[in-house]
Amino acid sequence: MAYRMRRSTAGAALLAAGLLAVGAPPTGAGAAVAPRIDLRVLVVDDGGGAVEAVESELRGTGVPYTVVRLDEPGRPVIDAGFLADAVDGRPRGKYQGVVLPNADPFGAGSAETAALTAYEKTFGVRQVDAYTWAHPGVGLDRTGDGGYAGTLDGVDAAVTPAGKAGPFGYLDGAIGFEDNAPSVGESYGYAGRPARATPATWTCRSPAAEGNARASSASTPTTGAASWSSPSRTTSTSGSSGCSPAASSNGSPRASTSGRAATTSPCTSTTSSRDSRWDTELNCTPGDFDCGGGEGEGTVPVRMTAQDAQYAAQWQQGAGFTLDMVYNAGAGEAWKAANGGSDPLTAQLLADRARYRWVNHTYTHPFLGCVQDTSAVPWQCAKDAAGSTRWMSRAEISAQIRNNHDWAVGKGIALDRTELVTGEHSGLKTLPQQPEDNPNLAGALADNGVKWIASDNSRESRQRSLGSALTVPRHPMNVYYNVGTAAEMTDEYNWIYTSRADGGSGVCETSPGSTCLDEPLDTATGYATHIVPQEARTALGHVIANDPRPHYVHQSNLAEGRILYPVLDKVLGDYRSLFADNTPVVNPRHRDAGSELARRAAWDKALADGKVTAYRIGTTVTVQSPQGTAAPVTAPEGTRRQLLVGTDVFGTAYAGQRSAWASPEPLQRTVTLRLPA
Repeated sequence: MAYRMRRSTAGAALLAAGLLAVGAPPTGAGAAVAPRIDLRVLVVDDGGGAVEAVESELRGTGVPYTVVRLDEPGRPVIDAGFLADAVDGRPRGKYQGVVLPNADPFGAGSAETAALTAYEKTFGVRQVDAYTWAHPGVGLDRTGDGGYAGTLDGVDAAVTPAGKAGPFGYLDGAIGFEDNAPSVGESYGYAGRPARATPATWTCRSPAAEGNARASSASTPTTGAASWSSPSRTTSTSGSSGCSPAASSNGSPRASTSGRAATTSPCTSTTSSRDSRWDTELNCTPGDFDCGGGEGEGTVPVRMTAQDAQYAAQWQQGAGFTLDMVYNAGAGEAWKAANGGSDPLTAQLLADRARYRWVNHTYTHPFLGCVQDTSAVPWQCAKDAAGSTRWMSRAEISAQIRNNHDWAVGKGIALDRTELVTGEHSGLKTLPQQPEDNPNLAGALADNGVKWIASDNSRESRQRSLGSALTVPRHPMNVYYNVGTAAEMTDEYNWIYTSRADGGSGVCETSPGSTCLDEPLDTATGYATHIVPQEARTALGHVIANDPRPHYVHQSNLAEGRILYPVLDKVLGDYRSLFADNTPVVNPRHRDAGSELARRAAWDKALADGKVTAYRIGTTVTVQSPQGTAAPVTAPEGTRRQLLVGTDVFGTAYAGQRSAWASPEPLQRTVTLRLPA
């Protein structure tokens, strides 16, 4: 499942919308010529977590930025020459926005503060303070004057009409701070009333309620630069709550080099196959090499029924969401052969074939890497007499891909042959036993026209090439392949995540990054009360973080207790409660997730190589990147793209803006946009 939402402002949009804003044009007496403002953000970093959170958003969104580290010897001095110059006789502001660690990182009365203030006023550039508190300098009264300072767990941050009409138009309503553990303070912040001393110069965007009072968690100035506090999303952050200073209350146009989208698309693996079942007595899975000798005896395997398939199709229709069916045709054929030539599950899936998106998963789901020697635990790659690794051959791999594809075509299934998921992501390197790809895999992919092959994000999160194909990293979900009921799922979860003293495996005590449960979960209720909220939170986090990588689950999760659906329902429900109708979930398929990752990698490389130029002059935005590298661009509604002759509507509408991966038209060298006046 790829959990991502198509978000033009991307990531934690309360932040991104502000950073990507292009401020008002200069109003100084000397501004006879419209200046050029480069679409780049200046980040002043003090090494704290608040700035790192902002910088992470910029990286993830693809926004060009420059970092000045305060503790770095010989760092550049932020003065007038550092901030601005002239290009072809035209004044140039080098940064469209400024991020500071706090409201006064250089000290009171410093020359660098004065230079920044003058720059922001001259070029209409806005400022984000990554961590601050409520005080008049950021447009708020102090917390002791009708405000609040303290834990924000469970508090709702509302959106004012000004915020809803401006930067937060994609939100459905209030944003709630998480309260996952009542005994632990997860979020801390400050909220103050809009400063009464200068009410005409500030606009409240997001009020937070505390008791009977109403306080503003962020305000933006109607002129000049703006400050705001760190994110007020449903993430657990320490620091001030706040919202974006991106609202164009002065009517200034906005544009940015950030058009990335967020999506969600579930991949259900091994449809028509069956999965071994967790043995709650042995605390292992019969059939595994390290369980009962690997003989496969014991519990009854888990397999969907025709009724489960009917439910899947009905759920899709009700949820407005399409599942990817990653199938092994040979498994269904083997089932029929063993059951009198009948397989109601496959028949039902074929009856509903047009409701799903199908992805080739090889014919019989074999391991496509080295020949496995299972005489030892863990298994090893078998060697020949000369001591060389024995590999599955190119012909065998190719037959697995081809036979599964041909079966689908023969059954009238619409299929994209460029997409492939191998069993257990096999064929790709599998550490520690198989430290390299099967050398026969790339050729077999080429033989069958495969361009996108799934990989395991927990093993390798970066996309990479394999011959002419590219990997599509996928997130494994903590909804296990070898369980059919919530009780079985909770039992195995307890075994993994409880200490030896509590009857668990103790793996959580020794695995890096793992945490043991305080006590085992109740197998009757633990799945619904603990595992579902946790998995949904993780998946939704990928959506909000703008991660296009799919998540994957197994057919067993759609069988018997159908334990996947509560997770999906919560992810979709939470998403839709957060975001407005103009920001719907977008559900791309396997190849589209791969294409998105490839475009991002090319853009990020162009940024790292210093080969991107992007700037605004008046209401004209120009973006130039290396040939063949598309630029992610977000712009206001009403933006038009300059063609050789005339203009056309730019991009696609989403979240109240227009966005696209933009490349120059034929005979053009740049992308040129005309913003609305």
